[in-house]
Amino acid sequence: MSRSTRPSSTLLSLPVGVAAAAWNTSGMATRPRTRKIGRLSEIAQVAVRHGFGYFFERHKLTDILPWTSRDEGDPAASAIGSERGRLLREMLDELGPTFVKFGQLLSTRPDVVPPDIVAELRALQDDVRPFPFAQVREVIEAELGLTLEQAFLRFDEVPIAAASIGQVHRAMLPNGDEVAVKVQRPNAPRQIESDLALLYQVARMIKERVRALDFIDAHALVDEFARSIRQELDYKLEARHADNFRRDFADSELVVVPKVYWDYSSARMLTLEFLDGVQLVDLDLETTSLEERRELAYLVTQTWMEMIFEHGFFHGDPHPGNLLGLPGNRLGLLDFGLTKKIPDDFREAFKLTTRSMFTGDNEGLVRGLKAQGMKLKNEGDDASFIASGDFFRAMSDPETYKDKEIVQAVNEAWAEAFKKNPLVDMPGDMTLAMRVFFLLFGLGATVGSNLDLQENNIPQIALKYAQEPETIVHPPVTESPSAKIGVPANARSTAA
Repeated sequence: MSRSTRPSSTLLSLPVGVAAAAWNTSGMATRPRTRKIGRLSEIAQVAVRHGFGYFFERHKLTDILPWTSRDEGDPAASAIGSERGRLLREMLDELGPTFVKFGQLLSTRPDVVPPDIVAELRALQDDVRPFPFAQVREVIEAELGLTLEQAFLRFDEVPIAAASIGQVHRAMLPNGDEVAVKVQRPNAPRQIESDLALLYQVARMIKERVRALDFIDAHALVDEFARSIRQELDYKLEARHADNFRRDFADSELVVVPKVYWDYSSARMLTLEFLDGVQLVDLDLETTSLEERRELAYLVTQTWMEMIFEHGFFHGDPHPGNLLGLPGNRLGLLDFGLTKKIPDDFREAFKLTTRSMFTGDNEGLVRGLKAQGMKLKNEGDDASFIASGDFFRAMSDPETYKDKEIVQAVNEAWAEAFKKNPLVDMPGDMTLAMRVFFLLFGLGATVGSNLDLQENNIPQIALKYAQEPETIVHPPVTESPSAKIGVPANARSTAA
């Protein structure tokens, strides 16, 4: 995320978008009609520039390059551990936002990417320049059928957050409510579909020409990514997600979810209550005591365990930019584009896996992972599953992050287990749940000394919720308008 200013609150910093009904892209990218050799060659050149030229030579793919490279000139050819991951991360950064997001997906797939590379890919950020305010005005006026001046008393031209699909502006409604307005980039759907077409082309090339990657279903991987990013192109869906979370935490005094202003939300814009707080990454040691930071860290973990194990509906992106510290040591939740509703049977299996993982019950761990749909190449050898338990126990301990060599050793041990017996199937429900755990595990390290996680709080909280039998059933969400344009809303802002 790029920020042109650093206000006290930044809201909704990651992808957003177009309603599926309004922009039906379900089949646009799956079968591109032309081979985009020019763009593919450009990507190959970027890969070579970042040290991966050896890959094209080894797999006889040099026909898409305007020159040939040599292994010994490529740093990635001899790189090991996190260095190789760093080179890949930098390459994806240069290729642009869609590829950054694809890298973020890969960071949750240890069945596809070695854990040493996974650790580096988790650091990928969706950083882009804001798009011009004239385009912001054009989108809003087209969506609302009003001029910007008719719709808002005030609309800040400088965004408080910007990302690949949209950016966020602070504004004031005619009734005086302070809001955050997320506006989609005019060309976002077209650019994403173009990039998806290219990724499908790469997937076909890998299947046809790279025998060493036969264990990866590259087309299915791109399918998974396409479903995820198209979901983030649906603003009305994101609004319904926000309503779901607001309802789930309606009785909480500590977790705050912004209210949706339905009459100011549409296919390409989303208007939410403005939460005035501080991103966790920006917490000030001088004004926030150690005890307050520990309470907030505990609250973050508790909130996500409640989502997963009780509600069965969870926010898929709890990175520090989407978490606000609010007055009263409360937690504000932001950006609802990436979420997951998990079936009851999966949730029960996930509870078993979690209980077993953090109590050292390897037999229960294996049963839980298999019940979730995880499959190993050699189904008679459970060593990789057991190694996963060791890995997650280590990664949930804040002490692990205090020494980079320990982190690398933990990653390498997990990688070695999966080299011997790799995963051949990982359900989508598990992919996003793993992403959440990885982000929670690394929260303390991500924000440095600004947030001190209590030792082993994640296992303690996870065990508490993994044994709770109660579930919350989600009734259908209806669009309940919050405030007619130009008419004061009845509801009062809960933001401090």
